[in-house]
Amino acid sequence: MSQYLLLLACVAGVVGLFASRALVALSPVVGVAAAVANPNARLALAQWLRNKSAWSLALLYLLLVVSGLYTEDWPVWQHQMYRQLPLIGVPLAFALAVPLSGRQRYTVGCVFVAGVTLIGGATVVRYLLNPLFNNELIMMGQNTPSVTGIFHIHFGLMLALAAYFGPLLSRSTYAGKVARVLLILGGISAAIALHVLAYRTGLLVLYAALLVNGVLLIVRQRRFLLGGILLAFLFIVPFLTYNFLTSFRYRVLGTAYDISQFSADRDINDFSVSQRFAAWETARVITTFRPWVGVGLADVRAEMMRQYEWRDYGLTPANRVMIHNQYLHYLVGGGLIGLFLWLLVLLGPLAQPSLRRNPYVIHFLVVMGTGMLVDSLLELQIGFNLFVFLYGFLVVAGERRSQEAVVNLP
Repeated sequence: MSQYLLLLACVAGVVGLFASRALVALSPVVGVAAAVANPNARLALAQWLRNKSAWSLALLYLLLVVSGLYTEDWPVWQHQMYRQLPLIGVPLAFALAVPLSGRQRYTVGCVFVAGVTLIGGATVVRYLLNPLFNNELIMMGQNTPSVTGIFHIHFGLMLALAAYFGPLLSRSTYAGKVARVLLILGGISAAIALHVLAYRTGLLVLYAALLVNGVLLIVRQRRFLLGGILLAFLFIVPFLTYNFLTSFRYRVLGTAYDISQFSADRDINDFSVSQRFAAWETARVITTFRPWVGVGLADVRAEMMRQYEWRDYGLTPANRVMIHNQYLHYLVGGGLIGLFLWLLVLLGPLAQPSLRRNPYVIHFLVVMGTGMLVDSLLELQIGFNLFVFLYGFLVVAGERRSQEAVVNLP
């Protein structure tokens, strides 16, 4: 029962990311029920207490709790205390419930890749039905919305993850011949969809992961030819795409013009990248106020808006955006302590050999870590749920499996 409840929670969480906030909200509850239903929960409790990945997320929640001692915005703090409970509940579920079997984990991965691929393909069809209108959106710094309404930044991350998870899953012993072909095609179609839709953040993380793959092949495995081919793709594919795909070319040109607006100190009210630059500079100023403990995680928005009153970069109130950088966000809200805890979450798994050798974990950390350079992914609920679920499914559960493997050694 515990194992099936955890499987249900995982499938509900994945499907919920695509189309239903209600399923996403219920998924951690079912996961905790799975942990409670484990007849050997007391034995698993000792493993949870030793699970460094689970505790790193718990420390982030503790940081929020402690920031209540000096927060100014109590209603927001109270809301965040409830909203961020999955930082505790999701790792708890993966650490205490009866773990999923290899086939069940493979099934959850296939559901993710299939769902992302199908939604990406349908969104590409939406783009092709009216390419002129959608290209105009791209030139204005906007995006073709996904058919299920997933925010373009998060959907771009999902497409990039599917592009790598598809081929990785095709190598599973549970994948038959047809499944292998479909998973590889799914990964390729996800990458193609990213280029056609020209989701800027998704493309950034896709190529960042490609760079890491190339470097690891050369440095760790000494496979110079294959690594060199992957690194060559970093230049060849964007060059070809720029010359043959209008949407991609418009995105590049629009981004360059966007950046020039900020550099020339012009009106940036309609330019998202320039607004990010203004937000980063605003956040940098705020970090000088309380460099060690920050202004309080619940007070980040209020402090940003307050600082904009001193220097608004010509932005109207509606265009004074939040930080759009998860590292800066924790530095502003939690100071150097908050930034350290956040880096512990992202980089801590790399200190464990079993996780460092896990290609799913590496691709997840590279994709999410790079994406968080240009967006505060945990600020919106879908980004928060995407990160916490995959962290629990890949990192926390992966560390648990390595612990159990050591215990079961003869």
